[in-house]
Amino acid sequence: MSQALIAALQNPALYPHPVDGFQVIETHISWVLLTGPYAYKVKKPVNFGFLDFTELAAREHFCNEELRLNQRLTQGLYLEVLPISGSEEAPQLSGEGPVIEYALKMRQFPQDQLLGEVQGRGELSESHIEALARQIAEFHLKAPQVPQAHELGSAQAVMAPVLQNFEQIRPLLSDPTDLQQLDALQAWAESSYARLMPLLDQRKAEGFIRECHGDIHLGNVTLLDGQVVLFDCIEFNEPFRLIDIISDAAFLAMDLEDRGLKCLSRRFVSTWLEYTGDYAALELLNFYKAYRAMVRGKVALFRLGQEQDAVQRAVILRQYRRYATLAESYSAIPTPFLAITHGVSAVGKSSVAMRLVEALGAVRLRSDVERKRLFGEQPSGDQGQLSAGIYSQDASTATYQRLHQLAEIGLHAGFPVVIDATYLKQAQRKAAWQIAEANAVPFLILDCHAPQDVIASWLSQRQAAGIDPSDATLEVIQAQQASREPLSEDEQANSKRVDTHEGASLDSLVKQIRQRLPGL
Repeated sequence: MSQALIAALQNPALYPHPVDGFQVIETHISWVLLTGPYAYKVKKPVNFGFLDFTELAAREHFCNEELRLNQRLTQGLYLEVLPISGSEEAPQLSGEGPVIEYALKMRQFPQDQLLGEVQGRGELSESHIEALARQIAEFHLKAPQVPQAHELGSAQAVMAPVLQNFEQIRPLLSDPTDLQQLDALQAWAESSYARLMPLLDQRKAEGFIRECHGDIHLGNVTLLDGQVVLFDCIEFNEPFRLIDIISDAAFLAMDLEDRGLKCLSRRFVSTWLEYTGDYAALELLNFYKAYRAMVRGKVALFRLGQEQDAVQRAVILRQYRRYATLAESYSAIPTPFLAITHGVSAVGKSSVAMRLVEALGAVRLRSDVERKRLFGEQPSGDQGQLSAGIYSQDASTATYQRLHQLAEIGLHAGFPVVIDATYLKQAQRKAAWQIAEANAVPFLILDCHAPQDVIASWLSQRQAAGIDPSDATLEVIQAQQASREPLSEDEQANSKRVDTHEGASLDSLVKQIRQRLPGL
């Protein structure tokens, strides 16, 4: 197959639909013909080691795999695999006679709707990231597990490509500073692996190695019919796709940070964790983010051998160094703390907690989410009741116990943790304080306040939106205000009042925590 076929396919008469014109997008492994309503993807007959499309049968197989795998994530985007018959000079789509090639037919979408382009225009929003996190989490929870007998997903299989990165990068570098940094990164990766090996094997045993996407970054996400859609997963290489779900998620977290979007990266991780409940993965997050950054750095360096221009070589080296420095940042010694919110429902605790997520890299644990993960939805006959169903005393006790267990997991992984719950009872606050003391980290109570009319307004807004996990009503809030146990003198010494309706109060909170914990 040659460029002649791609040229011949640019004939409107071949297509059973109107053609607005042709545009060809070429990558190192495929051609994509844009026609207006539809796009046609043809794989190149190439072998790069990590993929082999040299045989026609292989191209047919991987076209079908691409269709199958991407239909898990999209509806109406990946349509069908079409045989191409005839000759390179006179091809026919779905015609008679021997097949000379295959094309994957897709619904075409505007290239300026790719989230990478949206971000470049400064239009990427928190809602885009939260919708994407929810989509990825739901996909991960449904993805088929890799069988235990499969070699992929073991600790050794995870570490092999990590070491391969360093082996392939080292011959491409000559600057002593670059080589010294690479040695330090490899030493950190190896020491991290030694520490994480039991967890890596445990992850496989517990079914977290799944048939994932493998290539999640903003360039593979688009806005389609007003919805965020993830597409273009890896079909050509199982080791790239049969991975831990946190490795899959870590790619996007790293990509956002590389683009200078650290706050959105933290919001993505927090939202993904809330939907999956996979807080045990936190201990692996920085390990996988560093791995993903080094993969990107390596791919950049591979272009050095093809580039003779000194200016372009310098650009490539700068790109590599950006990724290496990003990977290095994941080895920084963490500064964890434990914070809990204190206040009635709808006072703005979740927004305060999310501010700590974005500004300080905290992990947010939400009582409303974990309660329903434990007990499901509130029975319809108990809606709005403070002490029935999933809000009974026993259920609340179990919910706080679960929150404290998860807090220990987050602290052990080196992350600051903020628990978003009412903590109206002194015993609940004492139990959280004991978690902080047991883990030798600072403890802070975020004492949240807002005027009654503001609380009522926020409650009305979230009830109208219908997406908040809380079931609280105005009557529940009034009962909470009447039964709350005030902070003791000792608790007040470890608390910070936050007027949630005032932005300056939130800014002051973040500033004071940073002053107290300068490593953040």
